[in-house]
Amino acid sequence: MNWKPYVTFAVVSLLGHAAGMNAFAAAKISQQGNATVLTVPDSEAQAGADSIDYANAVPLDLPQGPVRSAAEEQADLINALMSPATTGTPGFSPGGRGNGKLSPTFLGAPNAAVSGALDVEPQEFGTNNHPFSTARADLLTLATNTQYPYRASGKLFFKIGTGNFVCSASLIKRGLVVTAAHCVSNFGKRQFYTAFSFVPGYRNGVAPFQTWAAQSVIVMTSYFVGTDPCAVSGVVCQNDIAVIRLVPKTGTALVFPGTATGWYGYGWNGFGFTTGGLTHITQIGYPVCLDNGQFMERNDSHGVKTASLSNNTVIGSLMCGGSSGGPWLVNFGIRPTLTGTTNGTAPNPNIVVGVTSWGFTSTAPKEQGASPFLSTNILVLVNSACGSPVNQPACQ
Repeated sequence: MNWKPYVTFAVVSLLGHAAGMNAFAAAKISQQGNATVLTVPDSEAQAGADSIDYANAVPLDLPQGPVRSAAEEQADLINALMSPATTGTPGFSPGGRGNGKLSPTFLGAPNAAVSGALDVEPQEFGTNNHPFSTARADLLTLATNTQYPYRASGKLFFKIGTGNFVCSASLIKRGLVVTAAHCVSNFGKRQFYTAFSFVPGYRNGVAPFQTWAAQSVIVMTSYFVGTDPCAVSGVVCQNDIAVIRLVPKTGTALVFPGTATGWYGYGWNGFGFTTGGLTHITQIGYPVCLDNGQFMERNDSHGVKTASLSNNTVIGSLMCGGSSGGPWLVNFGIRPTLTGTTNGTAPNPNIVVGVTSWGFTSTAPKEQGASPFLSTNILVLVNSACGSPVNQPACQ
């Protein structure tokens, strides 16, 4: 069967398309080891971000994953419970809470009326029999989008040609964002998209912590040139992950957003997973099929590492297009004080171990997948963005 992304777009190549060259004349693409880096001068990065039509941006649809039977789902779960792990030594980098200081910016009224029930929905599952629970992360009168750990997540706006699009993303350092590679580049075409703008804590047309342009955008070279190991070419891949280093602001105490929002940690090589590849995932995103993508949504499900799908983690989820690039976290939330018990294995809070990579055109399966965070991808990307040892203020 021929698997395709939901929608095929005309994309801007920074190497040849005239409009792209005019908008980002000084942008350059370079290779650093196994990573490919788009670098944009700060002034041009900010000009590109300022050109975004926030009110009318549309979600980048999720790439379409393979249809799998309930029997395959059950076999994967049994293997996760019974089989030993094959990844390297697990590790993680911790997050930080930030000071929570607001500096809101109005981005324009959303282009569609917000709808949806206020009540939390009961646990449900689709035709693939993968249970999950999805509900608003935003409690409306109690605006959780400005509270840690939710506020470290947000929307990523960008342009493909002259069109305005949006994915989800999150901070993993003071000025470093993680998202999906398919939200920043066109698989195998050696092309980056343009005019990136990250909006942490986005809520119904308001940027509570300002908007932030991209100074550099980094993906694995194997994804950029199309040699990435993919169970479904360009869709279910090993390295559908990208990091973005943000442009600092001058003349303000809020030099990077993480100072206020805080940031998540990130883990690799199965951190937070059992030896067989089973874990519990909290997914954050802005899917357009829920509240028109105007409020942050939360989904919880067990995640299963699936060898036949390029070792992607698979969860049950109600999310759809617009959720691409949103974080998949283990141990989400504020840790309680222990008063008569002990922690389990890998208790470190708010650790990103994947980002939303793919889903289904059909609304029946209700599953999504994420490329694995490994020492050979997420560490490569972060080190490329930050230097080793760290020499970038965005990463400190």
